Amino acid sequence: MSADLPAAAILSRLDLKTLRLFAAICEEGTLNGAARRAAIAPSAVSKRLAELEHALGCTLLTREPRGMRPTPAGETLLHHTRRMLASAEQIALELAEHARGVRGFVRVLANLSAIVEFLPEDLQAFLAVQPAIRLDLEERPSGGVVAGVEEGLADLGICAGGTETRSLSAHPYRSDRLVLVMPADHPLSGRDAVALADTLDYDHVGMHAASSIYAALRDEARRLGRPLRLRMHVPSFDAICRMAQVGMGLGTVPEHVYALLGPPMRLAAVPLTDPWARRTLRLVVRPGSLTPAATLLLDHLRGGCIQQG
Repeated sequence: MSADLPAAAILSRLDLKTLRLFAAICEEGTLNGAARRAAIAPSAVSKRLAELEHALGCTLLTREPRGMRPTPAGETLLHHTRRMLASAEQIALELAEHARGVRGFVRVLANLSAIVEFLPEDLQAFLAVQPAIRLDLEERPSGGVVAGVEEGLADLGICAGGTETRSLSAHPYRSDRLVLVMPADHPLSGRDAVALADTLDYDHVGMHAASSIYAALRDEARRLGRPLRLRMHVPSFDAICRMAQVGMGLGTVPEHVYALLGPPMRLAAVPLTDPWARRTLRLVVRPGSLTPAATLLLDHLRGGCIQQG
């Protein structure tokens, strides 16, 4: 930030069109790429960037062999730009909804476990008493949930309990337990429960590498000093169950997911005894940022935690 300009003067020069162009340059890596995205001439993009750097009194981007990269000042501006653009889009969406009689709009990011296990019933119950509120739900890995809420891309997030929540406020949501799924004739299918250590001589099928469930399996195998015999990563719980059904390997899913998907596939389930296999999902929000509609949803979901307890 320029030492010669007060903050108010600098803010007056940060119009949304210029900020969109700046974000496009950072994401595309070139002026030409940003120009194509914005459907304007590269010279116009270059002029806007020069004016922005002059207004702020600092260099925002450096030219490198592989393209343009933000400086530390540019990284700071990009972080806030994304939040400002998301807020501007949210304003437009909410005002459009109000014009149609909707009283609020809440964006939710959640991991796959929450979406499959608990949110369908919880959101249906919420909308039954708040029909004028619109919801937007997007699935992300737990780390992506935290990052998205922190950056202002969502009002509310639901992530695995072991996820670092950084600057966000966290509240307990629901608890679940992980189980192994396998064909009924698998050697482990008759066990009442099993530790992961006792399964490492068998093949496994895992969720994608960013999944908190896969991370728990990987970390426990490393702690034991043994390899996890992972045959493949798959993108969803139903894919894990199908792969387990045909004998590709043991799958690890939440118990509620097995109850939905396992019996129709004639899969057996054996609970994991490891402490990390009992999990708590958490609600995360930015402190002091909730709209009235988002507050209503947060209170409703926290009430679900109380009922489960």
